Amino acid sequence: MSKLSSFFKNNLFNLISWVVTLVIVTGIVLGAFAWRKSTSTPLASEVLPTAAPDKKQPDVQMPVLGAPEASLFVGRQIQLKTNVPASKPRYKPVEYRVSSGDSLFAIAKSYTLEPETILWANYDVLQDDPHSLKPGQVLKVPPADGIYYQWKENDTLDSVAKEFKANVDDILNYPGNDIDLADPKVDSGSWVMIPGGQREFQQWLEPTVARGASGTSSTSQNACGGGAVGSGGFVWPADSHTLSGNDFWSGHLGIDIAAGEGAPVYAADSGVVTVAGWSNFGYGNMIQIDHGNGYSTLYAHLSSIGVGVCSSVSAGQWIGAAGNTGNSQGAHLHFEVRQGGGFINPWFVLP
Repeated sequence: MSKLSSFFKNNLFNLISWVVTLVIVTGIVLGAFAWRKSTSTPLASEVLPTAAPDKKQPDVQMPVLGAPEASLFVGRQIQLKTNVPASKPRYKPVEYRVSSGDSLFAIAKSYTLEPETILWANYDVLQDDPHSLKPGQVLKVPPADGIYYQWKENDTLDSVAKEFKANVDDILNYPGNDIDLADPKVDSGSWVMIPGGQREFQQWLEPTVARGASGTSSTSQNACGGGAVGSGGFVWPADSHTLSGNDFWSGHLGIDIAAGEGAPVYAADSGVVTVAGWSNFGYGNMIQIDHGNGYSTLYAHLSSIGVGVCSSVSAGQWIGAAGNTGNSQGAHLHFEVRQGGGFINPWFVLP
């Protein structure tokens, strides 16, 4: 007994240390088990079937893996440039440099515009005269038919629309005008498209000259009198029956017939020559015939004149030669028909 007491007495510290250590280790182990139990994933609830086992499944055809059809594809060639459709609308003007042989009518047609639109947009170049077109000139080609207008100080949308017989909403909503609809203002000096707009323009015309009291409405008369009277049945004034430039439109009150330098020119109907000489209105060498029945015809840009004033001519008679005189670019025959002093489209009377 004294030995046991002596053992405990001598090893009391070690025994206490072992007991404390055992208590600590036991606590750690029990704590770990408790933590694991508290953080473990709860068991998922039982999944309920979405369809009864006896319900028929939908028939969905799945691709066959590994079959030849599974590897089919459509090849394409890589292009770095995106193709822009030709029909894409154009909202801004472009410039066009006039070449030899051009006419305002043909230029307008190539841009699917009316010739008046290009004439109005280029007053600074053409002064409203389509015959003043010359190679090398640079024209503004508006994006749409109407007036391409430079805004002036004190202009308002209402005043501009009224001046050009246009609609305010058409101006506001035209995409190329870039007008802020929340604050519709246009800066002075800005260029604006006025869709459908129109204006008067200066006509460069040779006045009609009648042979005395012939019944032809005219701005002047001469003393010829008498002579042949037309039948009203016109013939072509040139061997060619095709055009080589301007057709009849409001800025060009005649047709340009294809005729080379020196090609024969004929009287379109019987009548009396009332003008034969140089024109100061851009027509160059010119002949005018009063047919005595209300009609008169005019032949311009001639290289030579074969008849004199007061000559009586018959339909189809040679009267001169085609040329390139006056405001002309290339030889042709400018031909006008007037009735009662007004202009009519020659296509209405030519066979």
